[in-house]
Amino acid sequence: MEHVLPSENKRQIIEALIFASDEPLTVKQIQVIMGSSEYTGIRFRVKEEEVLETITSLNEEYSQTNRPYRIVHIAGGYQFATQPEFAEWLGRMIKEKAKRKLSQSVLESLSVVAYKQPVTKSEVEAIRGVNADYAIQKLLERGLITIVGRAATPGRPLLYGTTQDFLKHFGINDLSDLPKPREIEEIMAEQTSDMEREVLKRMGKTPEEIEEQLGLTVVNESGELKELPTTTDEGGAESEQ
Repeated sequence: MEHVLPSENKRQIIEALIFASDEPLTVKQIQVIMGSSEYTGIRFRVKEEEVLETITSLNEEYSQTNRPYRIVHIAGGYQFATQPEFAEWLGRMIKEKAKRKLSQSVLESLSVVAYKQPVTKSEVEAIRGVNADYAIQKLLERGLITIVGRAATPGRPLLYGTTQDFLKHFGINDLSDLPKPREIEEIMAEQTSDMEREVLKRMGKTPEEIEEQLGLTVVNESGELKELPTTTDEGGAESEQ
């Protein structure tokens, strides 16, 4: 049974859906979610123009109240994004996060994207056999992967590919310079907690280059490399899964 949804409730629901989604939500997806009766048995029909008008209204409110974010149209859907004038501050935050090493599970997801791109999250999960939500989010935050489009399959899932920062991070010119899949498998088979360092070593990097690239050393006044402690989360270590 379909019900009429009060305007304010409709506005709050649309805002909540876009806010909570880790991917851009299309108008169609919002309509499907609000029209589903799977959980409560209650459906609310919302027209496309109502969704678009709500997004416009929300952005007007954010502007009037000087909020640092807006709802933007990206990759065919809608997602929250911060205003350009805050880019420097976000860049500082991202740079701090970038000092942390990638966990093995995140690196495995990155390897799948690198060799299979463009690839969807579900394809990454099918290959790895585990949920990839966390890994994809971390890789997006680090700027190592980006959304490159949508797949021509039911639901139009997002497609991911590597970025220029990915090439810079691993010190390679283009994807043809990537290690062969067999080399990656050998690295993973070693079950080392320092997989990122090993990948760089197999690419022919010197110990000094590896340390500099990982951001773990500085050069002291004598010209000697001095190791720095890595950035950690609560509990003493980053808990990427």
